[in-house]
Amino acid sequence: MKSSPLILEIKGNSLDDGPGIRTVVFFKGCPLNCVWCHNPESKKRGVELSFDANSCVGCNSCIDTCAADALSRDTPCFVDRDRCTLCFECVDACPSGAISRVGAPMTVDQIVEKAMKDKPFFDTSGGGVTLSGGEPTLDIPFTSELMKKLKKKGVRLLMETCGFFNSESFMNLIYPHVDMIYFDMKLMDPEEHKKFCGVSNGTILENFIMLHNEYRKGGVDIMPRTPLVPDITDTEHNISAIADFYRKHDVKKAALLSYNPLWHEKNRKVGVKNPYSDIEKMAHWISREKEEACRAVFRNAGIEVV
Repeated sequence: MKSSPLILEIKGNSLDDGPGIRTVVFFKGCPLNCVWCHNPESKKRGVELSFDANSCVGCNSCIDTCAADALSRDTPCFVDRDRCTLCFECVDACPSGAISRVGAPMTVDQIVEKAMKDKPFFDTSGGGVTLSGGEPTLDIPFTSELMKKLKKKGVRLLMETCGFFNSESFMNLIYPHVDMIYFDMKLMDPEEHKKFCGVSNGTILENFIMLHNEYRKGGVDIMPRTPLVPDITDTEHNISAIADFYRKHDVKKAALLSYNPLWHEKNRKVGVKNPYSDIEKMAHWISREKEEACRAVFRNAGIEVV
């Protein structure tokens, strides 16, 4: 029997993931492998162990508890991932929460129950629930059932997606229940997309065109969004190519997202060594001048930047 997706986190009181006050359901697992992912702990579908060195009080309770001898202060990132059996006894032993489990199974009803605690905030602010990740379309039947139950309770739904999904299943099971879609548009060149995101972008572009055409016919509002990653997505070549694509398909508005360098520490927490962490530009926020230059390319193409 196929297992249900893991939930990374359910975060309330969000103002950055759609209109109004929102509760965000973060699914664990993604079909892409973007080198700059700001939620690297959401990439793998399986459960993981996280260690936050800044929260550790040095009591060694977790080390004393670990029967597999997988924890050591001499080990890079503290956890020997090859030895760790993911028994999570160390999590129970840790008094400071420095070591924690990443990803947990939840039923549809459990997610609905937790999200509905924030319903008064949705109603007063025009907010709702945002499905994010990771990627919420990895298990479309599960996500569809969740959406149907939330809609029955009068909750407006927004989905954040990388766009790499089966179009037929999406249109049959997801599209009838979603109120707005945030759609990632990272790189236009298929080889660059494969290099930096792990897969080519053919399916993604086809899905975007399909959803945008539905929107133009009166369907669900779709907002394409491009993260501005230093020397990867923020290049003049890439931003101009995206603008040309939008102009060709009569896209009138799009979002540009400021680069967030905080993913470096998140990688260390789950024991991932990312070679792009050593690139100097990757350690800093994008400059105001660079962001404005990217916006100007869109505006000159007749695209409203939101």
